[in-house]
Amino acid sequence: MTAQAKLTSIDAYLLSVTPEARTILVSIRELIQRNVPDALETISYQMPAFKRKRTFIYFAAFQQHIGIYPPVKHDEALLKELLPFRNAKGNLKFPLNQPIPYELIGRVATALAQDYG
Repeated sequence: MTAQAKLTSIDAYLLSVTPEARTILVSIRELIQRNVPDALETISYQMPAFKRKRTFIYFAAFQQHIGIYPPVKHDEALLKELLPFRNAKGNLKFPLNQPIPYELIGRVATALAQDYG
């Protein structure tokens, strides 16, 4: 994707990433749709995102990881499970060279929808 390209849909974003990342992002998209069925798709900060009253989750592909934003803040049990994936700001990084914990990501989507949505 070029720096000038303005994305208008999640489908457009998916076409801009590698096939490996696309497969993962499609699965994450489906998880969010299943876990938060009233959420609407959007693009925000040039990333795929979902919103209800406001945007509650962003996800994106990078060269070596999948990122999920913003940080989970209120579910202590979930926060403990997320420790291996959290960066200094609390955002989540899932390395592409490791199995993606989809069930955990689904729980993140639900928690973020409750916190921000």
